[in-house]
Amino acid sequence: MNLILLEPGDFRSPHHASLGGRRLQHIREILAPSVGQTLRAGILGGQTCSARVIAMTPEQIDLGIELDQRPLPPPLPLTLLLALPRPKVLKRILQGVTAMGVKEIILVNSWRVDKSYWQSPLLDPSQLREQMILGLEQGQDTILPEIHLFQRFKPFIEDSLPQYLCGKVGYLAHPGAGVPCPAAVNAPSLLAVGPEGGFIPYEVERLVAAGLQPIHLGQRTLRVETAVSALLGRLLPA
Repeated sequence: MNLILLEPGDFRSPHHASLGGRRLQHIREILAPSVGQTLRAGILGGQTCSARVIAMTPEQIDLGIELDQRPLPPPLPLTLLLALPRPKVLKRILQGVTAMGVKEIILVNSWRVDKSYWQSPLLDPSQLREQMILGLEQGQDTILPEIHLFQRFKPFIEDSLPQYLCGKVGYLAHPGAGVPCPAAVNAPSLLAVGPEGGFIPYEVERLVAAGLQPIHLGQRTLRVETAVSALLGRLLPA
């Protein structure tokens, strides 16, 4: 936790917040502050702030809050289109891409996506939010990404993809296809990443016809979570 995220329910007054649960445990065991010490914090959906430790017990920590003018890290100009992965993998991807600054994530069905994945409790909005909160804390950010779910591939391609792609350069990451992944792209972009094994040929054809350029990372076959991190690290400017 590089940033303590505060929510409206944490505030007892405009300059006083109290925390318990997971955040208290992390503060006590990892940060181990003394009374009077100032910690880095931020208001979810708002600006950063300083949080001075007023008191701490095993059940609760009381913080004095003062807003500051530290800028938030800039969002990445990229929409991530992802074939729904296994729930455990999705957790890691959500945390990672949120920490990196992705602000729009589209989860879509694919022929190689197991139908059971769509029944996972992780897709409950509260569960998705929890993973993104962890990413925000890591990346010292306060603005949650937007997540969109599409359980039918063809209607998504025909009816929704054009609006998400509007004004963006589209890339389709697919093993052995297209050209090497470009580096440090400055234009707003949309990156599509398939499931383990990649999109099937029909899906590739439809995505390319919609305007996405096939790219690859070389000859090695990577796990989805590794490919996503590698692609973002290469596509996005430093």
